[in-house]
Amino acid sequence: MNVQIEPSWKAQLQEEFDKPYFTQLTQAVRQEYLSTTCYPPGREIFNAFNLCPFDKVKVVIIGQDPYHEAGQAEGLCFSVKPGIVMPPSLVNIFKEIEADLGKAMPADGSLVRWARQGVLLLNATLTVRAHEANSHSRLGWQTFTDAAIRALATQRQGLVYMLWGGYARSKAYMIDKQKNLVLESVHPSPLSANRGGWFGQHQFSRCNEYLMQNGQTAIEW
Repeated sequence: MNVQIEPSWKAQLQEEFDKPYFTQLTQAVRQEYLSTTCYPPGREIFNAFNLCPFDKVKVVIIGQDPYHEAGQAEGLCFSVKPGIVMPPSLVNIFKEIEADLGKAMPADGSLVRWARQGVLLLNATLTVRAHEANSHSRLGWQTFTDAAIRALATQRQGLVYMLWGGYARSKAYMIDKQKNLVLESVHPSPLSANRGGWFGQHQFSRCNEYLMQNGQTAIEW
């Protein structure tokens, strides 16, 4: 199948594109987009990959599925487009960055700038029906995104994996902790973060320290 995706990722994932499940997934997603409102816009479904080539990945952040209200999703987990009110989880992420690194809250919630620095902002499910969280979680996306995580885990090392919340942490078994830094915490959503375990973890400075120790440039969070 000819999928429009960044060339280095296409080379890594071509076997997935040729499997029956991916054909079924594509047909199901296409039908959903034709029959109802879905997010993100079709051209942005693979944004996480298109903005962060395989050999440029330095950090991996795993989300569950896209935001499901109008104008929010842009194909990057936790990210919302400029001009859109930041969701509470993203606010808590920026609060922790401010406490950890002294960086003031940004003007908008778009994380495109992170992606372009090598942060793979990967939702496990890449599409969603409007107003219905997790509505596409059974279409087959997770088989595909797990394959992307495995490709990184087997062919790259010296990466930082930031696994926030139970769902993201369930992916840790795929990652060699001897060859990468795995930072696990509760989810930054208010329900989880306010119980403790999100704030004060210094994940962002720890990430940058690890990258620099391994000869890479730090992320401008």
